[in-house]
Amino acid sequence: MTATPTPRVTIKDVAARAGVSKGAVSLAFNHKPGLSEATRDRIFLAARELGWSPSLTARTLAGSRVDVVGLAVCRPARVLGLEPWYMEFVSGVESVLAEHSSSLLLRLVRNMDEEVGVQEAWWRGRQIGGSILVDFRADDPRVAMTERLGMPVVAVGHPSLTGGLTSVWTDDATAVTEAVRYLAALGHRRIARVGGAADLGHTSIRTAAFDEAAGALALAGAWQVATDFSGDAGARATRSLLTAAPADRPTAIVYDNDIMAVAGLSVAAEMGLRVPEDVSLLAWDDSQLCRLTHPTLSAMSHDVHGFGAEVARTLFSVITGGEGGSHPVPTPVLTPRGSTAPPKV
Repeated sequence: MTATPTPRVTIKDVAARAGVSKGAVSLAFNHKPGLSEATRDRIFLAARELGWSPSLTARTLAGSRVDVVGLAVCRPARVLGLEPWYMEFVSGVESVLAEHSSSLLLRLVRNMDEEVGVQEAWWRGRQIGGSILVDFRADDPRVAMTERLGMPVVAVGHPSLTGGLTSVWTDDATAVTEAVRYLAALGHRRIARVGGAADLGHTSIRTAAFDEAAGALALAGAWQVATDFSGDAGARATRSLLTAAPADRPTAIVYDNDIMAVAGLSVAAEMGLRVPEDVSLLAWDDSQLCRLTHPTLSAMSHDVHGFGAEVARTLFSVITGGEGGSHPVPTPVLTPRGSTAPPKV
């Protein structure tokens, strides 16, 4: 059952509670002369009782200018700063916001409960015209929050995770399947995947797709290791996979992001293994990092900048009541380079 959105308190409601005009409320909150101290105090009291604060974005009604869009990310700052995916994604979002003379309000949060509080405070405080929601989990609490507040959002995630919110997503299952089939076609029978955080919805989708593809191909060995997307975690996972006896370790590894693939390349060199002669490595997203290594990294290439731009365009459509509902963006495609080859016989 869909929750009824909580009506938003407006300047008109505050004026009615205080028994003044909307202009008087504006004068009070902009600290302009023309009001007695008693009237000013009465207006502030009414605003506090109603939980209202003045707009920081100069928005009016639907179809009006949207000055600020929100984005909260539940990742450590040290990881986010090194993650090419988010840098490219934000760049794509910003390219569309610039066309609308709008800005991005970015906030790093520690957990999902904190993000729910932040998003609600932004919306009730009229700091944003809408928000981009990322990194969906199973039974994500932001779905109910959005319905309760009536807040315009775009969810970056597969519809199976986003509870009916307008969503933009990539077909991760198809991309993972293509990656495994490509490595198997090269002759690899022992393939591993170094994945992201296990509680993330898109990680679960990739995990299930990897298991299904490995089973369909009857691989001799298939391993999956969950990480936090950082280079250190990617290096540890690679090391754990490659320390086994030669007959029991993977001959190819797929990574869930580029930074872990680069770390994996370093670990292979550290262990005296040649890429791709001893082990093939396949990155994800295909950022500039993949073309700066030696050998260059094969990758599942994805236009992340374009993804961010499409998410932002969809959000403006949601805010203004235009067309453009939930839809996927192009699926990542294989870009072979120097880090993948048939295994040694």
